[in-house]
Amino acid sequence: MTEARSTSSPVLDKDALRDLLQHARTIAVVGWSDKEDRSSHGIAGYLHSQGYDVVLVNPRLAGRMGPFGEPVYRTLADIPRHVDIVDLFRNASFVPGHTQEAIDIGAGAVWAQSGIVSEPARALAASHGIPYVQDMCISVAHLFLVRASAS
Repeated sequence: MTEARSTSSPVLDKDALRDLLQHARTIAVVGWSDKEDRSSHGIAGYLHSQGYDVVLVNPRLAGRMGPFGEPVYRTLADIPRHVDIVDLFRNASFVPGHTQEAIDIGAGAVWAQSGIVSEPARALAASHGIPYVQDMCISVAHLFLVRASAS
């Protein structure tokens, strides 16, 4: 791990981020919105268009059919398969709880979107040996680290 942006927000280096994104298959988007103008909606669509199995999580929309032919789940624990990356679109105050849920289901990594920073969640993930990314957009990282390297 290397330091980036500030001494309180360690993130994976570019090679590790690229590796994480290239090997992930299933990404759970926690806090997904069915409103098309929300970033969670657009980013989930982008990830799906790039071949990821995108699973949507939002308790208020649970049970409704999502745009990828699968229902929206209430919690991470309700997802019936392994999740490689848990992508969080939630207020930072909820991130430690979702990080614990990710640990509980055996997720491969936790990714908190741009503007979301939680040192308690980062420390929790680190204490369980789980990669943790914060304050970074997963679709931008994918575009610059995966798609650009494939060109």
